[in-house]
Amino acid sequence: VQLVESGGGSVQAGGSLRLSCAASGLTYSSVCMAWFRQAPGKERERVARISSYGSTQYADFVEGRFTISKDNAKNTLYLEMNSLKAEDTAMYYCAGDRTDFCYLSWVDWTYWGQGTQVAVSS
Repeated sequence: VQLVESGGGSVQAGGSLRLSCAASGLTYSSVCMAWFRQAPGKERERVARISSYGSTQYADFVEGRFTISKDNAKNTLYLEMNSLKAEDTAMYYCAGDRTDFCYLSWVDWTYWGQGTQVAVSS
């Protein structure tokens, strides 16, 4: 399994970014996928997840600013991030596993991308 993220970058507060995660060896239509993030000195935390049938859930800190989605035909996961804040600055990772169970903790996920850096300046 290979997960490859893209789309990170540097933006000013209030700006937007769209992250993508392309997968090989994993079928998005059959499993739960998630976005995590990790800021320096902090634990990796789940940002959002989407189940095999499209049910979504977000961390409280998202506050309606982000949208997780996927294109099963392209086997690509997305995270649309709007109204970015300085505290959103982190490395963002997509995570997957061979199950439709959507784990909350990062320790339970098997497959990870290399991460894409998001930097938001205030």
